[in-house]
Amino acid sequence: MPQEITTLLTFFGGTGDLAKRKLYPSVYNLYKKGFLQEHFAIVGTSRADLTNAEFHDMVRESINHVVEDEDDAKHFISHFRYLKLDVNNKDGYQELLKLNNELDAQYELKGNRIFYMSVAPRFFGTIASFLDSEELVTKNGEFNRLMIEKPFGVSYETALELNNQLTKVFDEDQIFRIDHYLGKEMVQNISSIRFGNPIFDATWNKDYIENVQVTLSEVLGVEERAGYYDDAGALRDMIQNHTMQIVAWLAMEKPASFTDKDIRAAKNVAFNSLHIYKGAEVGANFVRGQYGENIDGTQVKYLDEDGVPENSQNDTFVAGRLQFRSSRWDGVPFYIRTGKRLKSKQTRVDVVFKKGLSIFGNDIELDNPVLSILIDPKGSIEFRINAKDTTSEFKTRTDIMKWEVSYLDMERTPEPYERMIQDAMNGDGSNFADWNGVSISWKFVDAIQKAWDTEVAEFPNYVSGTMGPKASDDLLAEDGNHWIYR
Repeated sequence: MPQEITTLLTFFGGTGDLAKRKLYPSVYNLYKKGFLQEHFAIVGTSRADLTNAEFHDMVRESINHVVEDEDDAKHFISHFRYLKLDVNNKDGYQELLKLNNELDAQYELKGNRIFYMSVAPRFFGTIASFLDSEELVTKNGEFNRLMIEKPFGVSYETALELNNQLTKVFDEDQIFRIDHYLGKEMVQNISSIRFGNPIFDATWNKDYIENVQVTLSEVLGVEERAGYYDDAGALRDMIQNHTMQIVAWLAMEKPASFTDKDIRAAKNVAFNSLHIYKGAEVGANFVRGQYGENIDGTQVKYLDEDGVPENSQNDTFVAGRLQFRSSRWDGVPFYIRTGKRLKSKQTRVDVVFKKGLSIFGNDIELDNPVLSILIDPKGSIEFRINAKDTTSEFKTRTDIMKWEVSYLDMERTPEPYERMIQDAMNGDGSNFADWNGVSISWKFVDAIQKAWDTEVAEFPNYVSGTMGPKASDDLLAEDGNHWIYR
């Protein structure tokens, strides 16, 4: 049996869409697997008027698709309590304290508490302050931890202000900043592929790698998120967090050990060597785009989406070149791109190795070996190598060695939120963003946004259903390279 985790988990925003779609099913899966048994309790809070019975019904409906045994589900839900709470009202926290202490005694929780903020970021600092002043942060427990949903600020200045508010109450190793991409199975596979195979471990540097590419492409448009998205754009919505966190796994140094402390230290060596662009450097290294109609006109352009200002300069596509000033990566471009209304949904990493010297004669040119890690929509690993063509004369061709996640593996793979909640319960910060990485990512993105804010772009500049504007391809062509996925 798995080792039982003893904890009280409080969800602020406990009746929200995320809680119902992801959080409660994830906690139930941990219960089914035995990580939660008897010594746990879950508290949901929100401003909604709900009884405990109504809250239980809501939780039962949210886990319906993963329930295998009705009695088991009933026992699980019996550990849930609901409290109506205005997070801005100090008095409500005393009621929460009373409930927490009662649950701690009933389930012998040892003062272990995790506070999960699934609320608007403007409430993060307020909640943390009241958790401290109203003594919900225990002094006698083994741990107190804080889990935070993105976005962590909307700029470096706002992120710094938020971080200062949180660190008045919680230490850095108690703060778990969630990026659900880091919970994806194939993102976590990057470390095992890279460090678990000498062929890659020994060649993961500028001597053998020509460039690294990270693609996060979406088929959907802005949908009903124009209110948020027109302020954030692809740069702040996808590059600052998801993309940069994936890049960190690719660019990091080899950690001294596979512990969260050493992993974060190794990532920060890479983050600290990232060149932050200034002025004209932005235009030389980054491309932005905004989608137009598709070829047959059945999809509207971004400017015609509901809620989008008619003269919006918002970016729905970003491609760029990252440069790390380190002995490992100096001179190796890291290309990144993300966008909406693109050709297909793809989250992937393509590591392009340098061509070998051909000993087969001047008329035979070898291709670049490419290691591709496909993250979404279905996980797989592909290694494109040079091999002999099956002809009477000696020629070479490209062959692909491929492994794909099986349906059995997919059934057994924890969902990202399940994995992240379990990691936080175990105190493992390996797959969470730390402040140094977050701050540098914001400084990098802010510099790009500042340059773009001084210019007026000619939008739209790419057709829906393609892989973005031509300038994205030109960016790589300047270096004699091309996107592996086209």
